[in-house]
Amino acid sequence: MSSADQLAEQLDPVTTALLTVECQQGVVGDHSALPELAAQARSSGVLQQVARLVAGAHEAGVQVLHAVAERRPDGRGANHNARLFRAAGRLPVQQHSGTSAVRIAPPIEVADEDLVVRRLHGLSPIAGTDVDALLRNLGCRTVIVVGVSANIAVPNAVFDAVNLGYTAVVARDAIAGVPADYTPAMIRNTLALVATIATTDEVLTCWKRPRRTRRDRTASEAG
Repeated sequence: MSSADQLAEQLDPVTTALLTVECQQGVVGDHSALPELAAQARSSGVLQQVARLVAGAHEAGVQVLHAVAERRPDGRGANHNARLFRAAGRLPVQQHSGTSAVRIAPPIEVADEDLVVRRLHGLSPIAGTDVDALLRNLGCRTVIVVGVSANIAVPNAVFDAVNLGYTAVVARDAIAGVPADYTPAMIRNTLALVATIATTDEVLTCWKRPRRTRRDRTASEAG
């Protein structure tokens, strides 16, 4: 079986989910709490690639989940046990629940069937959230991880997905971190050891192959 065929098998729309990580306005938007990361996500084309993958997932019937990091204005339940958390608490833009900072950033479009999973604590988009239960209820076996950052949240998501028994796929041109040269080093030296590495175009090509989609399966089950 060719590598393209293997990737297509892994990315069967019926058993695959696309997980966007912290692609929210307060992180990658115009008024980001982390302007260097936001600038990198935009100038590199990563945010546009994430938007392409989300649109392609919607077209192919692939389940999309958006992992959002937020905190209550009073900070209740948030972590304070690492330098990162303490620094985040002093930033001029806060990821407060219900504000524009925790809305998904354009040009990514959120469809009615998308699931938005919010977390008030920790570093991982998966551990300690509803993501695992939702994926299992949906019958997913493969998780495509995209978004930010390659420094912390993205590798956390990949490791958690693998530890939970999922096949992890990383779209290498759809993740960003700082500095810019850190992301390819992280992919090459760490993520490639535990996940399948692909490009946005390769993922979208797999979804354009004729096959049964999740919507087809849902319709047949309902009938």
